[in-house]
Amino acid sequence: MKKIILLGTTWPFRGGGISTFNERLTKALINAGDEVIIYTFSLQYPSFLFPGKTQLSDQPAPEGLEIRIKVNSVNPFNWIAVGREIKQLKPDLLLVRYWTPFMAPCLGTIARICRKNKHTRIIAIADNIVPHEKHVFDTALTRFFTKSCNGFVTLSRSVLNDLKRFRPEAPMIYTLHPLYDIFGKIVNRDKALTRLNLSPDFRYLLFFGFIRDYKGLDWLLEAFADEKLRSFPVKLIVAGEFYTSSEKYLQLIKEKKLTSHVILRTDFIEEQDVANYFGAADMVVQPYKSATQSGVTQIAFHYNKPMLVTDVGGLGEIIPHGKVGYVVKPGPEAISEAIFDFYNNDKSDYFTANVIAEKEKFSWGTMVETIEIVYNKIDNNQN
Repeated sequence: MKKIILLGTTWPFRGGGISTFNERLTKALINAGDEVIIYTFSLQYPSFLFPGKTQLSDQPAPEGLEIRIKVNSVNPFNWIAVGREIKQLKPDLLLVRYWTPFMAPCLGTIARICRKNKHTRIIAIADNIVPHEKHVFDTALTRFFTKSCNGFVTLSRSVLNDLKRFRPEAPMIYTLHPLYDIFGKIVNRDKALTRLNLSPDFRYLLFFGFIRDYKGLDWLLEAFADEKLRSFPVKLIVAGEFYTSSEKYLQLIKEKKLTSHVILRTDFIEEQDVANYFGAADMVVQPYKSATQSGVTQIAFHYNKPMLVTDVGGLGEIIPHGKVGYVVKPGPEAISEAIFDFYNNDKSDYFTANVIAEKEKFSWGTMVETIEIVYNKIDNNQN
């Protein structure tokens, strides 16, 4: 049994992909026999930097998890205090979730102070090393953070390759992103449509998750405007909160005469509604312009849904093309061709059967084992 502190986003912040992952991983570590405490943020982003409507969850705290709301991402005095506190606790492992250079000073400082106890090993689970939306100080900030860690786990090979530019000597392993299996059981199509107040006379594609420019919703809208798709009774559901200006997307819907073909559900999607959106969908579409990996893929696998992804970053690594869906060239034309093929050749049942078989490899047990492997590769003298 190890004493572990997980440093990263969880409740009371809303359940986005990272928060959901961290809470699910904590449960997997506890089930494996470890003692885990979560240190999460008291302030994650200053309000002027946060693109959504609210950062905080209105749901009760998750049961069975010890969460300490301690970390202020923009207060260096807080970083020092939290670092000293964790240093004194002497966990065997400090597991840090890293996803953006904005967090590098905060997380890196806490990690550097903690490791001075000459006992704690620091492992980062890195979603991104080179961010999707780049800024001038990204390289320096990422270098500062990566040098604070002893080892790394990445969720895509592209992130692993990026990481080698910063810390080629450090133990690091790529492992598959586990399934998101905490949003409830599969909901059948008829029940899902009723709950979402959608007509059963249409079929539905799903774009799911926070809407950022790099996620390519504009490409999908342009693809969906292809006249050959009008021969099918299919609509596009856009389910997720805008984390960028909505104006250009709304204008594109108007210009392409898609108003009656696109269903906008652009408030934050609560956890209890996730199963309904995936239950209603024939296929989940991720038309990203850049990516490392995506938790949406793992929700789709859990709900046995075929996927259409663009061949960027790590998205194509876990979607066997032509078996569980499509991996296409980035851009509207390839996206529309794949959508046409899906409906014209009635691929739904074939892809779904293969999704059910393929998803067996995405276990939380594998993630826990990977962390253990990296932990054991860290030299005790590194601290």
